[in-house]
Order: sequence, then C-alpha cells, then structure tokens
Amino acid sequence: MVREISSPVRDKNYDLIHALQMSLEHVYRMEIYISDAEERGDKELATWFRKIQENNRKAGEQGKQMLMDRLQREKS
Repeated sequence: MVREISSPVRDKNYDLIHALQMSLEHVYRMEIYISDAEERGDKELATWFRKIQENNRKAGEQGKQMLMDRLQREKS
C-alpha cells in the first residue's frame, strides 16, 4: 500500500523552501560528521562526507537562486 504524503501548507513554494532548508542543514550536519570521521582517522569516510556536503551546498545555492527568482517574479 502506497501512502501519499501531503504538504501541510498549500503554497507552491513550500516544497522548494523545505528542500532548501534541508540542503543547508545537511551542509552543517556533514561538517560534524567530517570532524567525527577525522578524529577517528577515517579519511575515506571524511572524503565521502565532504562530497555529500558539496552536493548539498550546490543544491542549496541553486535553491536559493530559484526561490529569489520566483519571489521576484511574484512581485512583478
């Protein structure tokens, strides 16, 4: 059985804002994980966390730009 998840807010930008928030939160969270891996001497894991962090940083920047563009268009 597939359960649909519905957005608590019926705003067209809600999902974008939520995904943006999650991406930026993961940038911060990966910093902690990187530090933990380095303290344990696990360079392979630290490198992997850095790649995830960079992907989330890029997604965050793209999301911020997309949100700014959308909000600017709505003002017009």
